[in-house]
Amino acid sequence: MASINNVTELIITGLFQDTEVQKVCFVLFLPVYLATVLGNGLIVVTVSISKSLRSPMYIFLSSLSLVEISYSSTVVPKFITDLLAKVKTISLKGCLAQIFFFHFLGVAEILLLVVMAYDRYVAICKPLHYMNIMSHQVCHMLVAGSWLGGLIHSTIQILITIPLPFCGPNVIDHYFCDLQPLFKLACTDTFMEGVIVMANSGLISIISLLILVSSYVTILVNLRNHSAEGRRKALSTCASHITVVILFFGPAIFLYLRPSSTFTEDKLVAVFYTVITPMLNPIIYTLRNAEVKNAMKKLWGK
Repeated sequence: MASINNVTELIITGLFQDTEVQKVCFVLFLPVYLATVLGNGLIVVTVSISKSLRSPMYIFLSSLSLVEISYSSTVVPKFITDLLAKVKTISLKGCLAQIFFFHFLGVAEILLLVVMAYDRYVAICKPLHYMNIMSHQVCHMLVAGSWLGGLIHSTIQILITIPLPFCGPNVIDHYFCDLQPLFKLACTDTFMEGVIVMANSGLISIISLLILVSSYVTILVNLRNHSAEGRRKALSTCASHITVVILFFGPAIFLYLRPSSTFTEDKLVAVFYTVITPMLNPIIYTLRNAEVKNAMKKLWGK
């Protein structure tokens, strides 16, 4: 099917229509985005510089923080500047680029969370073999595999979308570009494309969630054989991981594993995982991790 695009520019409806509410959102979300970049950036710098944070867990944490900065930056800067704009527009090519990087980095984060769960499983259930299994070479391969998985997923999504014809209307009922809102603008039936996109996203989410749940259940069962101090340390680390998993998968499942709608709550849930969650991750990990806090204190001391 040849792509016939009379539409070259799209209008974004945004989160709210009231200009005063939009100004309030700007004042609220700008500091949140800055905190996301600074907080996650501090973790990346701390892990890179500190000699005490060389274990695989911190390599993965640093990679996750880098993904969080990139993931948030795909949507939030445009969203924040649009809050002050009377007419919110984006080119069709810009919209496709935003979708590509949003899905690329989103899936990379999911796969990194799976890798981090596997790392904790090996550390707690196979402690004597941990350093052999989780060598630095293996760690870097797992991180690269997470990025590659995101790239393959996103490439499939965007190859499905590019051939679609867009001949009007040109108003996206969202505050950023995503597949389902864009599909509604195509002047052809997009049922099959929607099914493929849903299957692609759904399979990755469900399989990853099953691996994560089974990993942490196995860890909790194995903790019965550890000392009280060992259980406390392991539970403290796992609690951080599980909290981040819930914060990421909860909203994603709500939005992507059910029929699409135009409910305002969909947009608010999207705000949570695009704006709020990336800021919370460094707080969750550093507050419960003495090694990271001590390394940061030393870094600031210098």
